[in-house]
Amino acid sequence: MSSTLTNDFNSALERFWGLLTSETTLYVLKRLAQGLLTLLLASALSFAIIQFAPGSYLETIQADPKITQETIEEIKVKFGLDKPPIVQYGLWLWQVVTRFNFGTSFVFSRSVSSLLLERVPATLLLAITTIIVTWAIAIPLGIFGAVKQNSASEKVLRLISYLGQGFPSFITVLVLLIVAQSLSPLLPVGNLTSLDHDELTPFGKIVDIAWHMILPTIALSITSFAGLQRLMRGQLLDVLRQDYIQTARAKGLPENRVIYVHALRNAINPLITLLGFEFASLLGGSFIAEFYFNLPGLGRLILQAVTAQDLYLVMGSLMMGAAMLILGNLLADLLLKAIDPRIKLEDLK
Repeated sequence: MSSTLTNDFNSALERFWGLLTSETTLYVLKRLAQGLLTLLLASALSFAIIQFAPGSYLETIQADPKITQETIEEIKVKFGLDKPPIVQYGLWLWQVVTRFNFGTSFVFSRSVSSLLLERVPATLLLAITTIIVTWAIAIPLGIFGAVKQNSASEKVLRLISYLGQGFPSFITVLVLLIVAQSLSPLLPVGNLTSLDHDELTPFGKIVDIAWHMILPTIALSITSFAGLQRLMRGQLLDVLRQDYIQTARAKGLPENRVIYVHALRNAINPLITLLGFEFASLLGGSFIAEFYFNLPGLGRLILQAVTAQDLYLVMGSLMMGAAMLILGNLLADLLLKAIDPRIKLEDLK
């Protein structure tokens, strides 16, 4: 019995050690270490740019005649603004590293961490939903465009993609707002939930949130799907011209197998590498949809922070965006490896 337990323990230990020293684990640890260094450099650069930018939060409140000089001095001491910029940055960085505390917002008088955690779920939900809808539409249309190249339907699809890519996001949002107003109350505008959300069943709450996500998701998906669809079409056309595709056809393989197994696996790889950038850009660019549709997301919070020159809230928001970009690129690399096992992670830069 003792020998069996010992063998089981040694086997489990070997599996754990193999997992710990595997190519994927070492690659993830390496990328995370590089990401931490990137965040450090980004925080220093962001803090310097904010300091050199014209104006400040103190100058803004000094313009208010109701605020006395004593109050301004108290604010300086409270937020550490009476210290030199390099000291301010050092104290801010130390509390971020030791306590994950990004400071206190000047405007909201709340911790930046709590504000970010409160707003991130809505923005993450919007970004993930938009990516799913965009890819679900763009990839099939891109494949259709490559397979039916120069047909009448493909030319119409190409025209639609040109219009979609050239249409500004804020114009799309305004058009959708007009549509929502004419169809009211079929499509809701404003907030992420209905007034009676808390009284709904768990399934009803999910449906309610999905109902409120329809218009913002469409607004962000239109421009994104157009570019992705064109890229998918171009990549697949390029792969279909390769010699190994012609060889597969010459062997008598079914056309569907040639396209969806041999060609698509290679054509979709460049698109996956863009996934991380697309995810980060949606987090940063979602403020248009959040602003017009009145969603409680991170984009609106960042816009308010920049407008009010809320130093620590701006810093926290920038760090959040940089972290999402790093994690998005890491996930894209791991997904690329999972789809194409021939790719070595160490060759990905």
